[in-house]
Amino acid sequence: MAVKIRLTRMGAKKHPSYRIVATDSRRKRDGEYLEQIGFYDPIKNEVRVDQELALKWLNDGAKPSDTVRNIFSQNGIMSKYASSKQGK
Repeated sequence: MAVKIRLTRMGAKKHPSYRIVATDSRRKRDGEYLEQIGFYDPIKNEVRVDQELALKWLNDGAKPSDTVRNIFSQNGIMSKYASSKQGK
């Protein structure tokens, strides 16, 4: 099973908010997911991410989408992931 970390759309019409989730890559965008990792609201520019869960999924081989990779980079998660891979 190929696991992706991507966004699931929530919120009202013309007022989106997103959950950052780990899901099977073959599932629908808003379908079932394995675990919720965080939350992103582009209108308020608010981001909440559980860093431990994000690093756990990245270390288990989950591939982040481009947008999620940018969010993780802004929050320092990708640099922690890169340094953990360097230490192995």
